[in-house]
Amino acid sequence: MSEMKNRWIALYVENQVGVLAKVSGLFSGKSYNLQSLTVGETEDKTVSRMTICVTSDDITFEQIKKQLNRMVEVIKVIDLTDVPLHMKEILFAKVSKLTEDQITQVFQIAQVFKIEVVDLNQDSVILESHLTEHRNNELIALLKSKFKQISIVRGGAVAIESISTGCR
Repeated sequence: MSEMKNRWIALYVENQVGVLAKVSGLFSGKSYNLQSLTVGETEDKTVSRMTICVTSDDITFEQIKKQLNRMVEVIKVIDLTDVPLHMKEILFAKVSKLTEDQITQVFQIAQVFKIEVVDLNQDSVILESHLTEHRNNELIALLKSKFKQISIVRGGAVAIESISTGCR
């Protein structure tokens, strides 16, 4: 059996009510766990692009792609797993119950990671990050190691195929 790993798919689908439910229903109906799913309109308002991450082996992943290709609402399925990509994920981190010195530390962390401080009050800071999943994981680990009260909200990754090589 092949190894379980994260696999990425871009789906171009008809921009209609219920398409997201049908796609996610296909995954849940087969007991495939979605790691990440984002969807948004493309330059054509009648078409949406979904970026999906699923953890699976090679055989299961091939089945998933075939099942998606059979759906009437699916225009195109692209396997992004081994393709050079530009990929980012949005993350908000709220760090609360801070002292003045700790607020300064949060600002320093934001500067090092090149992320934005988007909200602030006397004892809390909200950070906004548009980094890779790996860099966001590093940010979370650092915040957890330094502060006690942290809330994390993550959006799924979005990706586009690179026009050059060596991206990810």
